[in-house]
Amino acid sequence: MNDPIIKLQGLEKRYGALTAVNDLHLEIQRGEIFGLLGPNGAGKTTTILMMLGLTEPSGGQAMVCGHDATRHPIPVKKKVGYLPDSVGFYTNMTALENLSFIAQLNGFTRREGHQKALDLLRIVGLIDVADKKVSTFSRGMKQRLGLADVLIKDPEVIILDEPTLGIDPRGVSEFLDLIKHLSVTQQLTVLLSSHHLQQVQRVCDRVGIFVKGQLLEVGAIDELASKLLKRDGNTTVVDLATPLPDLERVQEQITLLPDFIDCNLSPTRIEIKTGSEQTPQIVQLLVQQDAQIDGVRRKSYGLDEIYSTYFEEQNADKTKNNEKSTGFFNRTFHGKAIEK
Repeated sequence: MNDPIIKLQGLEKRYGALTAVNDLHLEIQRGEIFGLLGPNGAGKTTTILMMLGLTEPSGGQAMVCGHDATRHPIPVKKKVGYLPDSVGFYTNMTALENLSFIAQLNGFTRREGHQKALDLLRIVGLIDVADKKVSTFSRGMKQRLGLADVLIKDPEVIILDEPTLGIDPRGVSEFLDLIKHLSVTQQLTVLLSSHHLQQVQRVCDRVGIFVKGQLLEVGAIDELASKLLKRDGNTTVVDLATPLPDLERVQEQITLLPDFIDCNLSPTRIEIKTGSEQTPQIVQLLVQQDAQIDGVRRKSYGLDEIYSTYFEEQNADKTKNNEKSTGFFNRTFHGKAIEK
């Protein structure tokens, strides 16, 4: 495998007693679309700012495009385009005028900048409104213009921080399609930070689940789903057209299945958890018991379920730790009080 274009090693950011990012290790490969998924306040934006050299980490290292973002932020900024959740433009100028001006700030001549701006407006689908003032643009159009902005310097990496906030569903769909297209045609590496699960699932090759400053899991969605299935077991759900005549007998037979873990039976619905895939055997067993099967499905993990599982487990762990700390404090406090 090639060297990762982004490599974060033990990255941390602390604000006094608050740890915003805790021991973050992450590698992103060249050309992939990676989704950093987490709720607001999880530490996603703080991580991005450290990757751009805009805030100094409390510990660890962020290597971006072969450069240490803390020690050498200028080379990083030359190779990385950053689109925040809200982009500022001169609203009394047209889209073409804004982009032409930005191109000149990036070293293009007036003529080169004008042509570059036209090319990019065409790429992001704004060529028909090139001569309209930005004050007339919708939020979705401004985000497209922002995307053209970050593409001016031909970056190797683009970082998008909640880029679809406030955009209508159709605009979101078009924006995500554009990101996917640009990743292929421009050979871009894309880091998409978002708390919208469906959007991340739609365009990202891999995702990282980020909660309370910690990266809990990283992988392709199908890999994360397989990992949870192996950990929690395979669940087969069978819907019956008519009630089973002898539930106890069926339950007894089900418990004899290989790798049986648990089952939940009702007259017209059976849910069986096993350590390995047993759906064909389950169907065969029920047919032998004269069950009238209406439907069979295996439980699968979409990104919603994957995220919810890790998020809930993280909250449960935090609660247990807090309870332990509180218990220790109370015992110590009362112990000292008694001694006095």
